[in-house]
Amino acid sequence: MTDSTMLNSTAGVGKRALRWLVAGVLLAVTATVTLTAWAQHGPGGHGMGGPGMFMGSPEHMGRMVDHMLDGLNATDAQRSQIKQIAQAAATDLKGQRDAGRALHDKAAQIFTAPNVDAAAAESLRQQMLAQHDQASRRMLQAMLDVSRVLTPEQRTKLGERMKQRGEMMRERMQRMEHDRPKQ
Repeated sequence: MTDSTMLNSTAGVGKRALRWLVAGVLLAVTATVTLTAWAQHGPGGHGMGGPGMFMGSPEHMGRMVDHMLDGLNATDAQRSQIKQIAQAAATDLKGQRDAGRALHDKAAQIFTAPNVDAAAAESLRQQMLAQHDQASRRMLQAMLDVSRVLTPEQRTKLGERMKQRGEMMRERMQRMEHDRPKQ
């Protein structure tokens, strides 16, 4: 093998490795954004209580709150207070989701550029963490506010429902993983 043939062969391998590296980084960023979104939605899902209930649209909060409170013997006053808390949180978190989308778009720009700027990627990661922290803080505050409206018995019952919902979700994920075709 001549030096030029070996150099061309090495360059081809280098380009392929670089493509795989970029694809891997894009996959990692996408997974990070996806996990952040999943964490914000929470395993409780919409309508079953937990942090995820605040991620719905503010317009649909009343229905989700009613669904969450069904079976808890909540008074009209409790329902009204919790709807106000949930609608305020959903409005605040809608802005958080929009900010998250903008960060996701920025990640796509950074990692598809001809030269990936490591400093820009790190800055973006820190922005994503800060955005997630802010959303998490807002959800926690809403959950604390709701907990002050519910009685200890109602919170216990709601917690049991959330736990059951989480178990159902885990089982569904396991079935999906088991049923997924092997590659």
